[in-house]
Amino acid sequence: MRRGWKARRIALLLAGMLLAAAAARADKIVLKNGRKIVAYNVVEDGDKVRYETPAGEMALPKSIVDHIERGGLLPVTESPAEAAASLNMAPPAMEPTAGAAEIDHGAVHDGAIDREYITRLETEAHGGIANANERAALAHHAASQFELSKGDLEHALGDARAAASYVPGQPVFLMNVAYIQLQRNEFREALEYLERAKRLAPNNGDVYKLSGWAYYGMNRLDSAKKDWEKAQTIHPDADVQAALEKVQRDIQEEANYRENESAHFELRYNGESEPELAREVLRVLEAHHQDIEAELNYSPPDPIGVVLYTQQGFADITRAPGWVGALNDGRIRVPVQGLTGVTPELSRVLRHELTHSFIQQKTHGRAPTWLQEGVAQWMEGKRSDESASVLVQVYDQGHAAPLGKLEGSWLGLSEDMVRYSYAWALANVEYIVQTEGMGDIEKILDRIAAGRSTEEAIHEVLRGDYGDLMQSTAEYLKKNYTR
Repeated sequence: MRRGWKARRIALLLAGMLLAAAAARADKIVLKNGRKIVAYNVVEDGDKVRYETPAGEMALPKSIVDHIERGGLLPVTESPAEAAASLNMAPPAMEPTAGAAEIDHGAVHDGAIDREYITRLETEAHGGIANANERAALAHHAASQFELSKGDLEHALGDARAAASYVPGQPVFLMNVAYIQLQRNEFREALEYLERAKRLAPNNGDVYKLSGWAYYGMNRLDSAKKDWEKAQTIHPDADVQAALEKVQRDIQEEANYRENESAHFELRYNGESEPELAREVLRVLEAHHQDIEAELNYSPPDPIGVVLYTQQGFADITRAPGWVGALNDGRIRVPVQGLTGVTPELSRVLRHELTHSFIQQKTHGRAPTWLQEGVAQWMEGKRSDESASVLVQVYDQGHAAPLGKLEGSWLGLSEDMVRYSYAWALANVEYIVQTEGMGDIEKILDRIAAGRSTEEAIHEVLRGDYGDLMQSTAEYLKKNYTR
């Protein structure tokens, strides 16, 4: 009986891995108000309709469900929520200027930055030569754009600031500093540069495009909406339209929400929810914050937004697949319908999502999904005991998913592939922590934040590549969980 169950699990996992690149089967829960929830493994259980999520099983009262549509195909694409929430907007464009192409080529050529060339231009600027400040600024701007293209946000920011220092009255240089800070989730710092740019260029749509992003990251939704609307009146932009639609959904849903806050959190919740639940959520989050801060040796600089939804409100706002039981797109979004207090399950979900906030800000959004989810599961207390034997057999059969394939979004994966991905991510992180210590996770995250690829960071810290890590993880699982 036990062996048969394991074989069936392995077959399901392998099937999920093969089908993940095509499409995922999903059911639809159709509510009596006409709205639909995309979900997986939907079952009717007494007066409840239940479905599964990575955070556990969710349930709806059957009284609000009209019917269930079985087996529809859910294309594997980035969800609207994910696309809008990432707010991965294009950087501001610079108007062509005389001599800019020559300076660009002088500053960056043969796949590298020519620091000697930039130093010569800086010396000319310090010597008071005509137009030398503009030339030095353009050179640093070219270097910054090159570093940005390589994902090196730290050095890109340094060069962008240098460019702005040479020509402080040029709005595009201020906006480029702000753009990189937004990529690093440094919203307040970005807004300082954007306010200066607004004074210099009050009719530049890019300024309001970026300031809307900054306000959204600071949970100032009305200000974000106002600036994005102004950006659209100046120069219509598809990125801004997607973001504007998202913030309008947020505002509409939260129109009657109440607010509460603590030292590290700004919380909004449906007016029908229990006020004591909101207060208890904040108490639990503060305790988790202290623990995660100690583990990762880092604390996010700004308050973290948290929104507690009804089940339907969560589905309407996030538009995420049905298996998503909570979401962190810069704010922690959690459905709490029917709860009057923080259950162990809700506490675990809050700790998981809060870990994402820490990692997102610590790495400036560069950490891959598998590492994010592995660390988040470890922090919430999950271990590989239940999945170890299956993962070992999948690995031994040569079907283990390469970690490089699990770096991007998982929102389009089939349910079986999602289950496998979560288990495999946890196993690799568990091996690192149990063998090398949490300090090595911290070092890996620090290197990713500095611009290294994840595999480069792992090689520098663990002295091995993805293949070596996967092999070591499989051996760890065999030694500690299988006999």
